[in-house]
Amino acid sequence: MGKYTNLASDIIKNVGGKDNVISLRHCVTRLRFRLADESVANDSVIKNMDGVVTVMKAAGEYMVVIGEHVADVYTEVCSQLGLEAYASVNDSSKEPKKKQNILDRALKVIMGGMGPTLHLLCACGIIKGLTVLLTFAGLSTESGIYMLLNAAGDCFFYFLPLILGYNLAKKFEIDPFFGTILAAAMCYPTIQNVDIEIFGHVTNTSYVSTFLPVLFGLLIAAPIYKWFNKIMPSMIKGFMTPLLTLLITFPLTFLIVGPLANMIGTGLNTAMIYVFGFSPLLAGIILGGLWQVFVLFGIHGVLTVVAFMDLLQGNPSQILAFSYGASFATCGVVLAILLKTKSRKLKELALPSFISAIFGVTEPATYGITMPRKKMFALCCVGGAASGVVVALANLSMETYAGMGIIGLLGFINPEAPNFVGIVLMAVVPFVVSLALGLVMYKDSDYEDLNAELEGGSRDSVEKKENSKKLVSQTALAMPADGKVEALSTSSDEAFSSEILGKGCLILPENGNVYAPCDGVVRTLFPTKHAIGLASDSGCEVLLHIGINTVSLEGRYFEAHVKQGDQVKKGQLLITFDKEKIEKEGYNCEIPMLITNSDDYLDIVELDHGHHKHGEEVLRAVR
Repeated sequence: MGKYTNLASDIIKNVGGKDNVISLRHCVTRLRFRLADESVANDSVIKNMDGVVTVMKAAGEYMVVIGEHVADVYTEVCSQLGLEAYASVNDSSKEPKKKQNILDRALKVIMGGMGPTLHLLCACGIIKGLTVLLTFAGLSTESGIYMLLNAAGDCFFYFLPLILGYNLAKKFEIDPFFGTILAAAMCYPTIQNVDIEIFGHVTNTSYVSTFLPVLFGLLIAAPIYKWFNKIMPSMIKGFMTPLLTLLITFPLTFLIVGPLANMIGTGLNTAMIYVFGFSPLLAGIILGGLWQVFVLFGIHGVLTVVAFMDLLQGNPSQILAFSYGASFATCGVVLAILLKTKSRKLKELALPSFISAIFGVTEPATYGITMPRKKMFALCCVGGAASGVVVALANLSMETYAGMGIIGLLGFINPEAPNFVGIVLMAVVPFVVSLALGLVMYKDSDYEDLNAELEGGSRDSVEKKENSKKLVSQTALAMPADGKVEALSTSSDEAFSSEILGKGCLILPENGNVYAPCDGVVRTLFPTKHAIGLASDSGCEVLLHIGINTVSLEGRYFEAHVKQGDQVKKGQLLITFDKEKIEKEGYNCEIPMLITNSDDYLDIVELDHGHHKHGEEVLRAVR
């Protein structure tokens, strides 16, 4: 069993299982799922897993933030899903039914092409940065070492269309090697920057190191490829489909679509230059100060895509330069908290978060430390703005992408006019500003509740446990169905048996009637009616989950007799289900009864196992 086996298994189960996964990729810190139905994912459970920072949703993706170990977790998840790394589950029948706006769809396509290769981009960018440093140290550009290093660093950017062609073709659900061939034809050496005349139309262009031409080309080629593949006899479609598609789309892409795409790319670059040229200082303050806010709301994607399109075509980017110092600002704030806090648990959390932030992975620090302490998050924004000011005054740009954090500074070295002082200040200024402000402003007393939770519970609950020798209250829960009671650990579903969702018991029902185990209110009623959440009058939160994986039935065989928000009485009929038909389709009808806020109680006591009628007391929650 590997280090991340259990974590991967728990994530898969709580995103809705393998059948709910349309595709999976990862970036620097996040597993990025596309789910058939996001509503079945257990956000709160995943957020509280050891090894998970938080859960985010943006641009149609369900993102599980892992941190610096994301690649290892991703590999394990892929293994358990039965996928090869960077492969997708392409089943159109599982596509989400909700419509997505054009921007979200475009971003998903673009990032689908770039996302799987960002680590390779980073590796090549570092080599390019190191090569520039070596030339300033005396390495001759005519030497064999320089030529080899330059080739290794520049190869990704030069042959970018081939890499994108492969990834984008997979995204469009056609043969990825066709995408590679189309891109290779566009980059064929003898037709780059050469006058090509066809029917009086002359084209002179080059497609090496470009992004948009191959994207637009495959947008046209994909439906044509699918159409040919559908109508061709099986004996010949293996070669006829790509043959005919290439003959139609390659001339069209090379002569018309490609030049138009290059014009769009040039226009975007010109527009950005104009905007930033209007007031570089203001742009630096806004992008540097608000970048982490943009990330939180998922709206940084558009700016990132535009920036990468420039970088990949050999144009420096100020967008990423303005925002770059935000990670160093986070470093400063986290170090200030580490130095000032008396909380042992907070120190244990802050130290690895500080180290990961140094290398540009700020999610553990942001979601685990600064964002819950809003003043500290604001200080990160102040430090980011300070970095943006430095970038504006020093006129810095990201020359190539070399990753984030301290190593990524190599990407800011301009081979013709390096500004080493500006690069250093871009990292040092936000760090010092945020550190100084953090040392002045951070007080444990401002965050007693948060720190107490880290130590093992809220401040009130800790005081109760320390100062009270007697039980404060008890909440009795009755049998929700006629049948047999067993220990929750015997459940066939590990998410329930491991008590990760809460403590409780397991009901083996004799019939299809489910009753309220207590007086309270219906907090949650799943659309599929297979699960219902109640909040008792005493504050006990109860989840009744009817069957295992019965969400797949999409509500068939279930009928709800209450609705969300209803007040209910103990013994009131909540849901009926057709036990016989559900079992006939192969589903287990066991009913886990969970107290999802078990941590708020001193103990959850199972009173008895064996057979019981609904309404008989079976659980007691003790404060």
